[in-house]
Parts: sequence; C-alpha cells; structure tokens
Amino acid sequence: MSYENVTLEVGEDGIASLVLNRPEKRNAIDQAMIDDLHAALDELDGRSDVRVLILSGAGGKAFAAGADIAQLRDRRAPEALKIINARLFQRVEDLAFPTIAAITGYALGGGCELAMCCDLRVAGESAKLGQPEVALGIIPAAGGTQRLPRLVGLGNARELIFTGRIVDAAYSERIGLVNRVVPNDQVLASARELAEEIAAQGQLAVRLAKLALNTSSRTGQDTGVLVEQLAQAVLFESDDKNERMTAFLDRKKT
Repeated sequence: MSYENVTLEVGEDGIASLVLNRPEKRNAIDQAMIDDLHAALDELDGRSDVRVLILSGAGGKAFAAGADIAQLRDRRAPEALKIINARLFQRVEDLAFPTIAAITGYALGGGCELAMCCDLRVAGESAKLGQPEVALGIIPAAGGTQRLPRLVGLGNARELIFTGRIVDAAYSERIGLVNRVVPNDQVLASARELAEEIAAQGQLAVRLAKLALNTSSRTGQDTGVLVEQLAQAVLFESDDKNERMTAFLDRKKT
C-alpha cells in the first residue's frame, strides 16, 4: 500500500522500514500522519515475515519534531481522554517484533515519546531529544511520564520533564535514553546493522523475549517470571530450537 505521510517497505530479509514523511514540517505528528501510521501498523501486523522494524524520519533534520502544535492547541479535554497519540504509541510498543528508532535531528515531545516506544534507539551525533511540553502549558501525556523514568531513572526523568530541557545525543546516551550514538551519516546504516544482527536470531525466540521483557516493565516479578517460563516452554517445543541446537552441536563435532 502507499501512504501520503509515511513510507513502508519490507525487505526479503524481514527487515521493515517505516519512514515518517513530512520533511517540510520536520515530520510533526498530525492527525493525518497518525492515521497513516495506524494503517501501516495494520499492514505489518498482517505479515508473518517481519523480523525487525526500523522507524526513521525523512529529510535528515528531524526524526519527529513533535506533535502538530496548531492541531494540539485546538484540542480540549475530550480529545485528551481519547488518548489519540498514546494509543498509537502503545501499538508501536506492543508490536510482536523488535523495533529500532533511527534518530537524526530532532526527536522532541511526541517525537521523543514515539522513539521511546521503540525497543532500541540509534542517534546521530547532532540529534536533540527532549520533552519540552511544559513550556506549552501541557505535559508529555502520550506515555512520556511513564516510559522516560523506566529508561533514564526517576531523577533524570523529573529533571528533563520539569525543565523541558532539550539534550544532545551524548547526554542521551549517558543517561540511557539512546542505546548508541554514531556519526549523522551512519544512523540508518548502524540501525540496519543492528537489525540484521537481530534478524539472524531465532524469530520466535526474539518475539517471545520481547514479550517477556515488555511484561517485566508492566507487572511484578512473579508474573514476569511466569511469562518467561511459559515462553521458554513454547520454545522448547519449537522446530527452530531443535534445528539451531542440532546445527550448533554438529559444528562442534567438526
């Protein structure tokens, strides 16, 4: 399918690329883009061959500079309660396969929240990240107050959200907001290298590992361990596990 505000491609290697495509607006997330992203996620959900998704922004100046402020200004309490952005971002987090945010330029407000929904984040050296919502009289309410503390710790999250400070890539890596920082022209290549490394592993094992890891951030340890054990039980019966272990043992013999 083709979309107006995003582009979606899935390679034969199972690595999908989803690009926010409003470069003239620094990929600001408006309602039309939200609708296209939901449609693209529907398409991805319907495929069994996707192993990893790389999410990026077109134009090189921004991953996503945030929500469209003109639209945001007109929203009232009923719109906030519809959790328009939060529902979309939750879908990204809940995708069965791992996701990587490839961040060049700005990832601010909703753009930063979207990046945090991804499992991993690769940033260019000149990337800028932050949750500046308080400067506009609102808070990061598409999951930002929940995901940011889990990534960087409560103290760092409080400082970033209370001040609305925009931070550079080096600081983001130091506090754990991004996984790695690379030269700007290597962001997509680095993200793809990471995706290829993940895609080479057992597909079901990676998907169930993601399920167990997501559970760990949402429930207590007892529930998390139970999900982990059930996932392992499923994997112990899988053909992929038997084939991979047999291949490993055969290599040891030679």
